[in-house]
Amino acid sequence: MSSFGIRPRFSQTLDLALEEAQARLARAVEAGAEPCEMKVFPGFICLRIPEQDRHFWSPRLNLEFEGTQDGKTRIEGIYGPNANVWGLFLYGYLLTGTFGLFSGIFGLAQCLIGKYPWALWIFGAMLAIGIGLYLVAQFGQKLGAQQTFRLHRIYEAAMGRTVEVH
Repeated sequence: MSSFGIRPRFSQTLDLALEEAQARLARAVEAGAEPCEMKVFPGFICLRIPEQDRHFWSPRLNLEFEGTQDGKTRIEGIYGPNANVWGLFLYGYLLTGTFGLFSGIFGLAQCLIGKYPWALWIFGAMLAIGIGLYLVAQFGQKLGAQQTFRLHRIYEAAMGRTVEVH
């Protein structure tokens, strides 16, 4: 499950009705050997590490359930951090990307008119910050890897089938 992706994901189709697939997961989590918190919404289930075991980099598994026309259930799972951590990185990428884009354009314009391109220094700094954010996200993903495997084991045990994460 170690990858260069920011949010590992999987997709699986089960020979179960939508409600039956959700109920199966709920029963398995309640009776499971490994503790897990579960929030249920229509067509959506979120599995989280219990609060006493949770840390800043703890993952959560967001599962989207969608019924197919032939009576099966398609499940899309995405592993990711808590919403506040995800928001921190999302806005970090957004700000560095925006400042990087505009400083890069301004720096190139400065080059074209023969001025000193001081804005390219800002572009370089934004590029370094963006790479730094990516590396910190990968480091955090590695710190939460054991808990990610734990959530994955819980899901696979509930569904009775293995699924490949990509």
